[in-house]
Parts: sequence; C-alpha cells; structure tokens
Amino acid sequence: MERSTIVRVHEGLHARPATRFVKLAKGFESDVELVKDGKAVSAKSSVKLMLLAVKENQEVTVRANGADAIEALEALIGYLENPRAGLDDEAEAQSPANDAGQEAAPAPGSVPAAPDGANRLRGVAASEGFAIGPAFAHFPPDIAGQGRVLRAEEIEGEIDRFRTAVGAVQARMDNALAQDSLSAGDRGIVAALRDIAADDSLTGEAEGLIKGGNDAVSAVITAASTIAAEFSAVDDHYLNARADDVHAVGRQICLVLLGQDDVSLENIPEGAILIADDIGAWDLARAPLKRIGGVVCGHGGATSHIAIIARSHGIPAVLGLGGQVNALRTARDVALDGNAGHVIIDPDEATRADFAGRVEAAAKERAGLTIFKTVTPKLADGRIIEVAANIGSLEEIEAAQEAGAMGIGLFRTELLFMRHMHLPSEDMQAETYAALAKAFAPYPVIVRTLDIGGDKPIAGIEFPDEENPFLGWRGIRMCLDRPDIFKRQLRALLRAAVHGNIKVMLPMVSDLSEVRQTRVLVDECTAELKAEGVPHATFDLGVMIETPAAVLIAPTLAKEVAFFSIGTNDLTQYIMAADRLNPTVAKLNDVTNPAVMSAIEMTAKAGVAAGIMVGMCGEAAGRPDLIATFVKMGLTELSMSPASIQRAKKAIMAMAAEG
Repeated sequence: MERSTIVRVHEGLHARPATRFVKLAKGFESDVELVKDGKAVSAKSSVKLMLLAVKENQEVTVRANGADAIEALEALIGYLENPRAGLDDEAEAQSPANDAGQEAAPAPGSVPAAPDGANRLRGVAASEGFAIGPAFAHFPPDIAGQGRVLRAEEIEGEIDRFRTAVGAVQARMDNALAQDSLSAGDRGIVAALRDIAADDSLTGEAEGLIKGGNDAVSAVITAASTIAAEFSAVDDHYLNARADDVHAVGRQICLVLLGQDDVSLENIPEGAILIADDIGAWDLARAPLKRIGGVVCGHGGATSHIAIIARSHGIPAVLGLGGQVNALRTARDVALDGNAGHVIIDPDEATRADFAGRVEAAAKERAGLTIFKTVTPKLADGRIIEVAANIGSLEEIEAAQEAGAMGIGLFRTELLFMRHMHLPSEDMQAETYAALAKAFAPYPVIVRTLDIGGDKPIAGIEFPDEENPFLGWRGIRMCLDRPDIFKRQLRALLRAAVHGNIKVMLPMVSDLSEVRQTRVLVDECTAELKAEGVPHATFDLGVMIETPAAVLIAPTLAKEVAFFSIGTNDLTQYIMAADRLNPTVAKLNDVTNPAVMSAIEMTAKAGVAAGIMVGMCGEAAGRPDLIATFVKMGLTELSMSPASIQRAKKAIMAMAAEG
C-alpha cells in the first residue's frame, strides 16, 4: 500500500524529526519506505531518511507492506502532515537553529578573514552573548586506522568485536538519556546520535569493509567518512551539519575498539572558554555546561548540534573558524563576541575592559531579572497578576520552576498523544496530569483538552481530508464527536485533580452548546468514577478564546465558565483571515492590529463583567511592550514561555510603581 502527501514538518526531516519518524516506523511490523523524487529508502533508517533530504512542503510517498500496513500508513502520514512534529515546544519553531538562512560554516581548513589583526578571528556567530576567560584547549588526538589486513579466520571475530563496541556506545547513550539532568533539547540530540550509532547505513558499511579484510577501527573511520561525505554533499545547511555527528559517533565506536577513553571535559575551569577543532554533540551534552563561559570551534555552524546545545544553555559560541582555530591552541585568554562571530586571542587591557564591561552588563541584566523569580507581581490597587508558563511535557517543569512560574497557564496535551504510537491510556494521562499538579501546587495548572485536527493529527485517530484543516474538524469539535477519546481524558483529569489545583480549558470553542455538552460528559465521568470507587475531584472549566465567534458571544460564555484564556496566536490568524504558517501573509499576523486588540478588549470586558478570571496564553502575553495594555483591559493572568517570565514580572512591577 502507498499514499502520497505534502510534508508539513517544520524545516523537514532533519535529525530530531527523522529520529522520531523512524521510532514511529519501527513500531510497525510492516516494511516501510519513504519515496521522494523516485528515490526510495527505508523509513526505519535515520541516516537514509536524512540523506533523502526531505524538506518542508515537498511531496513524498509512504509505502507499507505487511500485516499492519494500513495502521503504519495512517500514523506516518499523520506525522509528516504535522507542522510541530519533532519539536519540543512552540518556541523551538522560532529558534535560530531552524533558520535555513543562517550563515554556513566555512569548509574545514579554510581561513576566514580576521577583522582587525592577527589576534582577531572571525567565524560563525552561533550563540549570542559575550565572554572573556582562560582558554581551555580541547584537542584530543586523531584516531588512525590500524592498517592491518585481516586473515580470513579473523574476520568473524573482528565483526563480533565491532558489534560489541557499537552496543557499548549505544548503552552509554541510553544511560545518558535516562539521566534526569539532561534537558529536553539535549535529550533529543543524544537520541538522534544514538540512532546514527544503531543505523544500518553506518554499521552495514563498516561490516562490509571488515568482511573485505579491514580492521574494525579502519573500517569505522572509512565508513563514517563515506556517510559524512554524503551529508556534506546535500544542498541543505542543516543536513551538512550532520556530517559532524556521524564523525562523532564513529569516533566513540573507535575509542571503545581501542580500549581508550576520550579526553574529558570534567576538569574545565569555571568560566573558561572551550577551544576545539571539533567537538561532538555527545561530548558537549555530557560536559559541565554551567562551568563553560564560551565555546570556540573550528568546525560547526549555526545549525550544528553544538550551536543548538550552546544556545539552549545560554553559552556564547563562535564556530566555523576552520584552520585558524589552531592559533588558539596556545592562547592564555580569549574574548568572544557571539553576536558578531568575533574571537580575540590574548586581548589587551583595553579590550579586556571592554569585554568585561559587556559581560558585566549582561550579568546585571540577568541578575536584575533573577530577583523577580520569587516575586508575586501586584498592581498599585493590590491586584495580583499571575505570570504562568506554557509547556507541553513534564520535562519542561524544571525550566518553568526555575523561571518562577506561578503555575501553568497552558499545558498542551496533544504532545502527550503525539509521542506515542497509540492513544495514551487513562492511567498514563492521569499520571502525567497528577505529576504536573503536584509540581506546581498550590498554583493553578490549566490543562488544555486535546487540541488536534487535520494539521496536527495523531496515531489512532483518522482525520478526513480537508481543504482547510484550520477551519475543520479539530479541537473541541473532534473531541465531542469522539467521546471514547474525550471521556478518557476527562476521567484522567478528574483523577489528577485530587493532587492539586487542576483547571481544564476547551480549545476552538465557537458555540455555547460545546461547553454544555462537555459539562454533560464531565458529569458522566464523575458518576462513573464515584461508582467505581476511584478517587477524584472537581475542576474549574474554562474556554480558550481563539475564534471570532467566541469573542462575539463572550458575554454569554462568561456566564457558563469559570475563566477565559485568550489564545492570541490563533485568534489573530482567524480575525485577520491570514494563515500564520504562510510567510507571504506574515505581516497580517500582528496582534497589535486594531481589530485584534479590539477583540481582546471585548473578551476582557465580558469576563470582568461576569466576575471570572481572564488570562492570555498566546505569545503576546510575554511581550513587555503590551503587558500594561492587557492588564489595564482587566487581564489578571499571563502565560508564556519560561524564558519570558521574569521579564514579564518586571514589566508588571514597573507598571505598579508608576501607579
């Protein structure tokens, strides 16, 4: 069986989306292939899939042959048609790591022009910020093949030795993935590296060379170089960067074969600038990142995994220096400008003072915001404005807590569904929601019920083909038509409410009857749990205001629900009739447009008049330039990405000080 579709995965099937696609494919017994431009590859091979260079908005065909071919096609097509597949949160869609327009790294060995003299180098600005500190040179010796020709009777044993080494590398990566200390972003990168280590493209190539008489180390080096060259030849900056990942994985396998440990980063001094010709994402993800002041590297670009890790941890980085990185081998101190891509070797006193001032200013800004972590922002009249976090997984709890989130204003439950090949059970959902409630008690946790449709489907639910899925069978509409799915989620939420302050929000509401039908189902679920003797508690029911219809009937809705939460992302696109994923109409997707601001004000007025809480969970909630306006309208809750929380609290306190 086969079916064609247009790929909607943001930026296409690069490392993490490819890894998750392969994991999904491996969950089916059927043989599965992905076809693009007449070329077919196994959908169960990350390397082959990435080398197919499938980009967003390209047409592909999925082929499946086996007992569960129908299910495989539905699940894989659903993944390819989901713009958010492979992303950990919405903020990642805007990350510089996904910007194809980023400057590419110079070819290894090239020498970029120095901007101001021999001691000033220019590379790729990969992670913003300034740093100055002692140089920590990390130049582990190259690994060379043993150059030994195997005798026929040695080949089988050498293959076994190779397979054992591959297994050991996979085990190390599995252990790393099991550590709670690994962030969600780093976890995705390590998972992608693990897939490369297990991929038949690499292992098969190496085993073929061993059968031809090469020793295992030589075979791995050659195989990794061959596959890396294929990535380098693809006309895509992101896929070019995967060549470094292949070399890094090959190096780890070789070290095991040689019985050696790689040079450790454990002893890097506090605030030191890490200098390397090349550093694998595997090594950097395991390093004591809080001690690293900056990263300077000969290889890599803005889309490399090194850059992604550096950005996610706030470490300034300049990459792609090429051969000029060798000038840093004997440097005592280094200053780097991650905004402009400049590196200064052994800076003079004037430069030291300049960079020290920049670093101090940035630190003061961060410190100035940090004090707002524990602040409860109040207005001059004593009203508290709750500043909460938008998250989509339990892995993001720590970041929200560290930022000082006053609860969760939006928990996107669809990500829980998307992670699994089958619909999550009631028990699995209840455990997730309970963990969330416990983590933030007594603060409220607003859980959005399943918000999926034709634009972001999940395995286990068949969606009809729709001309415009954004206006189709999605959100509360789908849930009410599938009470078997919806009631399972509502029961899980009632059970989780025992453990904290759970509130439940309905997405895509456009008619009062949708709220009333949901209440009937909630009552049914409550009665069932009571009859079964299962502990449960009630929760506040609210609606997400994101359709023009909801705005226009807000006064009526406000009499039926406990709260409003304004979703400015979708509300803006619906009011402006401009697809927010379409770059040609991006200028119309402006929340400050008078029509959108009027809709927000109408909603707030209706909520305030009814005496219910009015909040906002769209991206606009975190904009310091708009917060005062929203608060004056009557909003008392703002929910945003964790990175924006402290700045938002500061804006509210400044507003209070002004009276």
